[in-house]
Amino acid sequence: MAKVKQVGLLAAGCQPWNKDVCAASGDRFAYCATLAIYIYQLDLQYNEFKLRSIMSEHKKTITAISWCPDNPDLFASASADNLLIVWNLAEQKTVARLDNTKGVPASVSWCWNFADGVAFVSQRGPLYIWVYGGTDPGVTVHKEAHSFLSDICLFRWHPTKKGKLVFGHTDGSLSVFQPGSKGQKHVLRPESLEGTDEEDPVSALEWDPLSTDYLLVSNLHNGIRLVDSEALACITSFCFPSAAASVQCLAWVPSAPGMFITGDSQVGVLRVWNVSRSTPLDSFKLKKTGFHAMHVLNSPLAKKAQSSCSPSKSHHTSSTSEAIPPPTLSQNRSFSLPPGHAVCCFMDGGVGLYDMGAKKWDFLRDLGHVETIFDCKFKPDDHNLLATASFDGTIKIWDTDTLTAVYTSPGNEGVVYSLSWAPGDLNCIAGATSRNGAFIWDVKKGKIITRFNEHGKNGIFCISWSHKDSKRIATCSGDGFCIIRTIDGKILHKYKHPAAVFGCDWSQNNKDMIATGCEDKNVRVYYLATSSDQPLKVFTGHLAKVFHVRWSPLREGILCSGSDDGTVRIWDYTQDVCINVLSGHAAPVRGLMWNTEIPYLLISGSWDYTIRVWDTRDGTCLDAVYDHGADVYGLTCHQSRPFTMASCSRDSTVRLWSLTPLISPLLLNILTNQPWEKIIGNTDTAMVPGSPPMLCGKVSRDIKQELDKLSSDIRVKKLRWFSECFSPPGGSSNLWDLVSVINGQDDSLLPASYSKGVMHMKHLLKFKTSEAQELTIVKMSKFGGGIGAPSKEERLIEAADIHLRLGQTQRYCELMVELGQWEKALSVAPGVSMKYWKKLMQRRADQLMAEDNDDAIPYCIATGDIKKLVTFFTGRGQLLEALIIAQGACEGNIRAPQSSPVNHMTNDVDNRLQYQSLLYKVCKELAEWYFQDGCSVLAACVGIVLGEAANQSTAYCLELLARKYMTTTTWELSADLLRMIPDNHILLSKLCAFYPGSVAEINHFHESCGLPSLEECKALAEAAMCEGDLFSAVKFHLLSSDPENALRIGLDHVKEQLTRPDWTVDIVQPILDLMSYIRTDCLIKAKLTGARSELLILCGYIGGLLAIRRQYLSIVPALYEYTSQLMKRREVCVPLKIEQLSMELDTWRACTQSNSNPSSECQREEFSYLERRIQPTQPDGLVLCGADYVTGSNLPSHSDVQLSCFTGHRIQGPVFLLEDDKSAISLNDALMWAEVNPFSPLGTGLRINPF
Repeated sequence: MAKVKQVGLLAAGCQPWNKDVCAASGDRFAYCATLAIYIYQLDLQYNEFKLRSIMSEHKKTITAISWCPDNPDLFASASADNLLIVWNLAEQKTVARLDNTKGVPASVSWCWNFADGVAFVSQRGPLYIWVYGGTDPGVTVHKEAHSFLSDICLFRWHPTKKGKLVFGHTDGSLSVFQPGSKGQKHVLRPESLEGTDEEDPVSALEWDPLSTDYLLVSNLHNGIRLVDSEALACITSFCFPSAAASVQCLAWVPSAPGMFITGDSQVGVLRVWNVSRSTPLDSFKLKKTGFHAMHVLNSPLAKKAQSSCSPSKSHHTSSTSEAIPPPTLSQNRSFSLPPGHAVCCFMDGGVGLYDMGAKKWDFLRDLGHVETIFDCKFKPDDHNLLATASFDGTIKIWDTDTLTAVYTSPGNEGVVYSLSWAPGDLNCIAGATSRNGAFIWDVKKGKIITRFNEHGKNGIFCISWSHKDSKRIATCSGDGFCIIRTIDGKILHKYKHPAAVFGCDWSQNNKDMIATGCEDKNVRVYYLATSSDQPLKVFTGHLAKVFHVRWSPLREGILCSGSDDGTVRIWDYTQDVCINVLSGHAAPVRGLMWNTEIPYLLISGSWDYTIRVWDTRDGTCLDAVYDHGADVYGLTCHQSRPFTMASCSRDSTVRLWSLTPLISPLLLNILTNQPWEKIIGNTDTAMVPGSPPMLCGKVSRDIKQELDKLSSDIRVKKLRWFSECFSPPGGSSNLWDLVSVINGQDDSLLPASYSKGVMHMKHLLKFKTSEAQELTIVKMSKFGGGIGAPSKEERLIEAADIHLRLGQTQRYCELMVELGQWEKALSVAPGVSMKYWKKLMQRRADQLMAEDNDDAIPYCIATGDIKKLVTFFTGRGQLLEALIIAQGACEGNIRAPQSSPVNHMTNDVDNRLQYQSLLYKVCKELAEWYFQDGCSVLAACVGIVLGEAANQSTAYCLELLARKYMTTTTWELSADLLRMIPDNHILLSKLCAFYPGSVAEINHFHESCGLPSLEECKALAEAAMCEGDLFSAVKFHLLSSDPENALRIGLDHVKEQLTRPDWTVDIVQPILDLMSYIRTDCLIKAKLTGARSELLILCGYIGGLLAIRRQYLSIVPALYEYTSQLMKRREVCVPLKIEQLSMELDTWRACTQSNSNPSSECQREEFSYLERRIQPTQPDGLVLCGADYVTGSNLPSHSDVQLSCFTGHRIQGPVFLLEDDKSAISLNDALMWAEVNPFSPLGTGLRINPF
C-alpha cells in the first residue's frame, strides 16, 4: 500500500495557443492545458462540477480536441508530435492511436458519415479521414479538400447536412465543399481585403444549426459576418460598440434560434447577439483578461430537481382565480436570456462554465499555469502560501488551504525556471528566467522592483536567496557562472565553471557556504569568506550532468545531488566521499527535497514521471509515486508543516502529498502519550539503520520547549501543535479552534481565520452580522433581477382599474400578477387579507425558484418559509447559505408574520423545534459534502458543531488503529491504543487472542493486558461452559493454548442461531467477530480446513448484511459473491444456500438501486424481512452509515492502471494490493470490507489490514 498519499491537486489552466481547446458533451466539459486534458463532470448530488479525470497521453503540445457526437465517452485529441488519439473517458484508456499524421493537426473533428471516423488537417491540407474501427480501418484523403493556397486555421463539418464542410484560412478566405457540388476554394474574404495580399486569419467558424447554408465567420481584425455558403454572399456584418474590440471565439446558443455569443479577445466581455440585428443585445464583463475559446453545451444541464408548487391553470376565471404569471425578464428590457451554459476559456488560463440564463458562474477556475511548472516553494512565514514558476512566463501564488490562486506576477518573462522567496516576511520573490535575467517581484505591490542582468541573455536555471544572510542572492546560468550578489546588485563573487551551471544551494549551517551542480558531472562547494574563486571541494562520480544539489537541514556537511544518469548521490563534505548512491529512477532526476524533521528521509522527482522516497541510511526506496502525468521538476515542504509536500510537473499541475504514513508509529507515540525519548531524538540516534523514525528538527524541539513551560492543558496543546505539524492543509486549525470554543475559551482569543472556516453555531450569526456591517456597499443580488417588463395590454390594465374601483382587490391583484407587475399586486394584497398576501408572496417565491433566481430569497424570509428556502439552497449545492438561514431561524431572527390573534408561544416553540431539525439536517448534508470531497477534517468540524457525542466514534477509531498495529513490532502500541478506550476488556482479549509467540511471551503479554495466563484461561473456559456463558467460553478458549475449541463451540452456536426465524445480525455478529481473532497460524492448519471454511463463509455473509446496514454499496455484491464462491469451492455444513444468497442480492438491488428493474411485491416483502434482520438492537449504540472516502481518493491519478477484482473497472484513487501482490481493490473498498469482514477477499483465511 502506498505510503505517500495525494491530498490536493491544483489543476492547470487552459492553453492560449491553439483554437479548438475546449469541448463539452452532456454534463461534462473538457479543456486542454499544454500537455493534458482536464475533464470535469457535474455532481448531481451537490450541483457542482468536479474534476473527474486528467488525460495525459500526449508528450507534446495538444493542438485540438473534439468530442464524439454519437458516444459521450469518446473524444479525439491531437498534438504537435503528429499524434492523434481516441480516448475512452469511462475506461480511462486509449481506444485508437495514429502515430504519424503527416503534419501537426491544427483542427480535428469527428466525421458525420463514419461511426469510427476522425478528420484532421494541417497547414495547407489535405484533409485526412482516419477510420480507426470497423472492417476497413486506415487513413484516406478527402477527394477535393487539398491543394489550398493558404494555411488552414480550422474546419467544421455541417452538423446536419452530411459531408458538407468549410475551411477557414489564414488569408481570411473560406473554402466550402459538399457532396454532389463543385468545391469552392478561397471565397468570401472580407471586402476590405479583396485585391490585397494582407492576411486576416479566420479566428472562429460555426454553421448555423437551423440552416444548411448559413455560416458565422469571425476574422481576427474584420469582425463577424453571417455568410451564405451557397450564394457566396455576406448577409450581415455585425458591429462592435468599440473599434478596439476583436473576437477570437463565438458559439451558437442551441436553445435560442438565431442567437449566438462571442468573447472579446482583449477584455473578458461576453456579448449576446441575434442574427436579426447587427449590434449586440447585451454584454457582460466576466473577467479582466480576454477570451481565448468557448463552447456552448448542446442541452441544458439536468440538475437536481427542486420541488416547487406552481399554480395549475384554471379553465374558468372568477374574482379569486389564480393568474399565470409571465417569466421574469432580464435587465435588458427587450429579451430574456435563454437557458444555456458556455464553457469559457481565457488568455490567462482561466476556465469557467457560465450560466447565461442566471448570469452566474456554475464553475470558475480563475487562474492556472498553462505550461510546465519548473519550481515551487512555500512562503517562509506562511505555510499556506505556495509559489510556482512556469514555462508560461509567470509566477503564481496559491493558497493551499483553499486550493486557489491568490496572486500572479506581471508575466512576459519568457520561461521562469526557478524562484526563491525572500527570508521571513519580506513578501518578495526572486525569479530566474530563460532570457530576461533575474528579477525581484514585490508581491504586495504587484510589480517587479529589481532586475539582474549579469548573465546577459543566457538562461538562468536556478536562483537562491540566502536565508542566513538576507542581502545575498545566488544565480546559476548556462554561461558557466554562479554569481553571488547583494539585493541592490553589487557582485560579491563570480564562480566560473567549465560548463553550464544548473543548480545551487546555500548551506543551512554555514552562511558562507554554497554548493553547485554542473553540466561537467561534478558537484562543487564554494566558501564565500575567502577571496578565492576556486571551489573548496569538487565531488566526482555522476555519469551525466548534475542538476540540483541540496544540503541536509539536519546533518551538517551532508548534501545530495540529482543527475541525468538517473541517480541521486549523497556526499559527506567533511569526509570528501560519496556515502550512498540511490538508484531506481529510469530517467534524469530533477526535484530534490530533504525532510526537515526526519534526517534520513530524502525525496526525489524525475523525468520518469515518478516521485521516490528514500531511506538514505541504507539506500532503500520506501515508496514510488506515479500520479504525475509527466516530468516532476520541483519538490518542497514548509518547515512548520514538514510532512506536507508539494510537487510540480510538466503536466502543469501542482500536487500536495501527505508524508505522515511514512512515520505513522510516531503519531501513535504522541497519541498514546509515550515518553519524549520515543518521539524526539538526536540525529545520530535516528540515523542508526532500522531504528524507528524520530523527530529531530526545529519545529518538534520548539513544540517540546513550549510544552515544558506549561502547567495546564499540556495534553490538549501537545495534540493540537503536533496535529497541525503533521496534518496537510484542510481544516486542522479549524478543528482545534472548535475544540477550544467547546472547552470554554474566550472568543477574543480566536484567530482571524476562524470566521472563514466552519464556525460554532453560537458564532455563525454573530460573525456574519459583523461581516455585513463592515461592507460599505451591500449588493442585494449577485446577478441582477427583473427591472421593468415588456409593454402591457391596455385592455387588462383598464379591467384591473375597474376591479380596484369596485373594491374587488383580489381580482386586481391577480390581473397585476398576470401582467407580471408583482410589486403592485403585493403592495395591495394585505387589503384582501394577511393570509392572501402571504400566499401571494409564496407564489412569487415559487416562480422565482423555478427560474433559479436569487430574488426568491427575500420573499421566503418575509413569509418565514424557512424550509422552502433551505431546500432551495441545498438543491443548488449552496449548503453554507442554507446553514446560515437555518441558524438564523433557530435564533428567532426569522419569523413568519402572524395573521391571527392566537397564542404565539406554542407556535414559536413548535417552529423552533422544526428549525432545529432543519439545521441538523443541513449540517449532516454539509458534513457529507466535505467528506465526499476528501475534506475529512472539515467534515469532523461540522460534526463537532452539531454537538455529536464523539466518545463512541473515538473508541471505534482507536479500535481500528489498534488493528493496524497488530503486527510483529508494534503489539505494545496496539495495546496502548486499546487502553485509551474506557471499556476495553473484550478488545484487549481479542488482541491477546491474535498475538503469536512462545508460551512465555504470550503469558507476559496477557499479564501486561491484565488477562489470565494460558492455563488459567483454559480452566476459565470450561467453567464458563458449565455456567452456560457461551461468549465467555469462546473468549477464554481463544486465549488458551487450544483456541481450536473456540471455533467448534462458536460455530455450532452461530449455525444453530441461523436456523431460527427470528435471528438478527446483532445476535451472531459479536461471537463471529470474536472468533475471527483466532491466531492465523492456528486457523490455517490443515485439520481446521472445514472449520476455517465455515468461519469465512459466515463472516462473509454477515459482513454482506452489515454492509447493507451501513450502506457500503460498492462492496455488497462483492461480499455476496465471495460467500457464494466459498460455498461452491468447499463442502461445508452451514444453514445457507447459494440460491438464497443470489435472491437476497437481487432483492437488495431491486429495492435500493435506482438503475435496476422495478422491484416486485415479493421482493419488497423479502427486503422488509432483510431490513428487520439488520436493524441495530442497541438504541444507544454507534450506527455507522455511508461509504468511506480516503482523502485524495477523488483526485485524478496517472499511476499504473489497476483494475478492481471486485468490479473489473479501473480503480479511482489509492489502491490496496491483496496478499497475492496481484489482485487489487480500491483503498476505500478495502477499508469498508475490513470493517464488516476481517478476512481477505481472496478466501485464504488471512486477515485484511488496510488501516
